Amino acid sequence: MSAPTETEVTLNRKQAALAVAPFLALGLANLVLLLFWGLDPLWGFMIFPPILFISVLGWIAFRTGFIRNEGEEPGEPGDEFA
Repeated sequence: MSAPTETEVTLNRKQAALAVAPFLALGLANLVLLLFWGLDPLWGFMIFPPILFISVLGWIAFRTGFIRNEGEEPGEPGDEFA
């Protein structure tokens, strides 16, 4: 198996960003809506880190191929659960 080229890594990062962007936008829109409804701004600072954390976690999962289930193929030697 050859190492991924630089363009493949860039495409994976771009695809990961495109996949996570709607969820990040929904989280930020929810935060803005709550602040406009009169929520104390301190709560906004408490709500923002989990939104950002989950978005970054999703980006990492998409970028590394965890979502696409890359790895051992079913039925290979040493695969007891196939």
